[in-house]
Amino acid sequence: MAVRRGLGSFGVVPTTSTSSRRTVISVFAALGLVVAAMVTLGATGLAVKPVNGQALAVLEEVPGPESGPTCAVDKRYVDEDTFGMRPDVIEAWNAMRAKAKAQNITLCVNDGKRSRGQQQREFDKAVERFGSVEQAKKWALQPETSMHVKGIAVDIQPLNSASWVDKHGGPLGWCRRYDNEKWHFEYDPAYKTAGCPALLPSATGN
Repeated sequence: MAVRRGLGSFGVVPTTSTSSRRTVISVFAALGLVVAAMVTLGATGLAVKPVNGQALAVLEEVPGPESGPTCAVDKRYVDEDTFGMRPDVIEAWNAMRAKAKAQNITLCVNDGKRSRGQQQREFDKAVERFGSVEQAKKWALQPETSMHVKGIAVDIQPLNSASWVDKHGGPLGWCRRYDNEKWHFEYDPAYKTAGCPALLPSATGN
């Protein structure tokens, strides 16, 4: 029986009969379906939502910068890079920053993207500072619900810059979400047309 090599780990493939060729085609078709399923499903078997070609489950593990250069207009804060955030969010941030700069307002990212691990550390610090999990949740969410982990939130400093975003960010897709966090803004393209939702008292909703 003649054989043909060069198909990687599958070794040899018979070429002597039409039925054999049909069998090979069927095998490769089945393998294609398996690969497609693996792309659709995460390592745990749960479906993951792609974000511009990157699975959400993967995006949430991408760490953000631990620090950055000093904020140009207030040395108490830093101005982190937007590395790790969703590409559409980075684009929206750059557009808003340029608009603010045209009005002599400097926006600094005092905190942006966080991985699950980074967010857990932030939450643990809040528990230590405020004395309980419930009080901590008003200032720092756990990784499962944090928009910093999802790559769509920034903490803007100084506060006068954050105030500019509060007034002008909505049409650009940026809205403040919590009354007790004047620096925390989240991006959603729907905000451009629907407007900003009502402020919640805190991240816990009360």
